[in-house]
Amino acid sequence: MSRVTSAEKIAAARAEGRPALIGYLPAGFPDVETSIEAAVALAENGVDVIEMGIPYSDPVMDGLVIQEATNQALANGFRVAQIFDIVRGITERTDAAVMVMTYWNPVLRLGVDEFSRRFAEAGGAGLITPDLVPDEAAEWQAASEKYDLERVFLIAPSSTEARVRQTVEASSGFVYCVSLMGVTGARSEVSSAAQAVVDAAHAAGAENACVGLGVSRREHVTEIGAYADGVIVGTALVAALRDGGVPAVGRLAAALSGRA
Repeated sequence: MSRVTSAEKIAAARAEGRPALIGYLPAGFPDVETSIEAAVALAENGVDVIEMGIPYSDPVMDGLVIQEATNQALANGFRVAQIFDIVRGITERTDAAVMVMTYWNPVLRLGVDEFSRRFAEAGGAGLITPDLVPDEAAEWQAASEKYDLERVFLIAPSSTEARVRQTVEASSGFVYCVSLMGVTGARSEVSSAAQAVVDAAHAAGAENACVGLGVSRREHVTEIGAYADGVIVGTALVAALRDGGVPAVGRLAAALSGRA
């Protein structure tokens, strides 16, 4: 079973002279088995780090495409505990680092220590927590250190210098740099604020600063990769899975990674 970290995958990509490619998919969409197959297709086509998102009823950061996908997963009966089977299904078949992106309430409901233990046992690398700030993360920090899991917090164009510094110090693996204010969604151009957010993270001491929100094409990956350590793609991959199934996910990943 793989137990590789996002930091290791980002470092390996850097050694090859490129940014790490990070791909997001909703867990359980359109069903559990297909979400595993889609994630494996990402890894087979050049994605270094896989984010599996836990479906949630109030996804404040997610745009319409991801909201609709997670709503479908919930309607189909997805349960939080299934994330461990999904993570294990991916780590047993790939050498990608597998992260989980989750709003904090599902982790609290299951229990922070319990969730962390089971996630680590499944081969997971760490959690990306969009609605958890470092000030309120003491229990998660303790559990992540106990089970050797990465903590990924977010910064945005609106983050103050003090907040960026605090977030960088609390994070491990990488810092998630939100490139624009608003919800997720593929866009034709990358926000001009992206580089400023990455520069702020690096200035605060972040070894790995990765950009998300709005990335959908290979040229975006190339553009962002000139200054960021990793590039995060979500909505475009979810739309590919919705419209063309696992083969379409593989084709888009290959295009994004430059393999196609």
